[in-house]
Amino acid sequence: MKTILLIDDEEGVRTTFGHALRRHGYHVVECDSGAVGLEMARRHLPDLILSDFEMPNGDGCTVLRGIRRDPELRFKQVVLMTGRPDLITPRKGMDEGADDFLVKPVSLEALLSCVKARLNRASISWRIEDEMLKNLRASVPCNLPHEFFTPMAGIIGLMEILESGHATFGPEEIRSIHRDVHDSALRLNRTLRNYLSILDLQTASSARAIRPLSPSEVETAIQAGVADALRLNNRREDVSVRIEAGAVVVKLTDLSQIVEELVDNACKYSRHGTPITVELGPDARLTVTDEGRGMTTEQIERIGAFQQFDRQQHQQQGLGLGLILVQKLTAQCRAEFCIKSKPGYGTQAQIGFPGSLG
Repeated sequence: MKTILLIDDEEGVRTTFGHALRRHGYHVVECDSGAVGLEMARRHLPDLILSDFEMPNGDGCTVLRGIRRDPELRFKQVVLMTGRPDLITPRKGMDEGADDFLVKPVSLEALLSCVKARLNRASISWRIEDEMLKNLRASVPCNLPHEFFTPMAGIIGLMEILESGHATFGPEEIRSIHRDVHDSALRLNRTLRNYLSILDLQTASSARAIRPLSPSEVETAIQAGVADALRLNNRREDVSVRIEAGAVVVKLTDLSQIVEELVDNACKYSRHGTPITVELGPDARLTVTDEGRGMTTEQIERIGAFQQFDRQQHQQQGLGLGLILVQKLTAQCRAEFCIKSKPGYGTQAQIGFPGSLG
């Protein structure tokens, strides 16, 4: 049964729409404000969100932005509704990231048609991706990790959707698909880079020369790693960086990649609006901490198996290559690497680099 979150401050609208949706087999969750709506969305992970635009305690655009910034909600279908088209136009709603837009008064027929179309769009996207994933795996002779196939299937699947429905899509919907293709392409490029780096580390005949980095180089490398991680994660306001160490014995590009992968992992496992801290203390210990859902002991032990966890509940590009790369890079400079986690509280990754020179 599909779950629909209905957010509207008018009790009559909630009663009428809620009754109609339940009669047609949907599970409906209701609330009367944007602030509560965001919390209920995070709690129930609905398949579709219907939100009024003009409400107290958080309007529809505030709700929409919160959903699009949340790693567990960002791909959910969102429909904005308004009785004041002078305040927000369909184009502005689409530009904000809405999947559809309804102007009140909305007939029950129009409501149900919109809901069905949005859920069908989401279903098509998943079916195409899953089918492409299966075909790609069957066509590749070697056993590549799944992280290659997820963004690749996303790109192909989205282009299939665009090709099959281009005549009916508006410019805003086409722009949204292009944005998703671009993000998937960036993820695929990064995955290929990481995989080649791992192969290079595995086949290297001897340890690479490593020199102490100066404090300014350490600062540059850490800030660059954070910036690269945020290219695919809209979390700039959540991340804070504090650097106290002097020189650290590690390769410049390695430190940047280590920070990038740990920050990206923190973004995957925490919601938008929760803090992520990156700290390098005077003891040359790098710590990246988030306050997300955490990783189980089994998941931490299986790092390196290229596995996705809870895919049906938590959409993600995968877990494996990035943290394997961190393991191998830290081993190269004889650093100590560990991940600690308490599910529902957060994840903390720590790396103790050798030879801080103050």
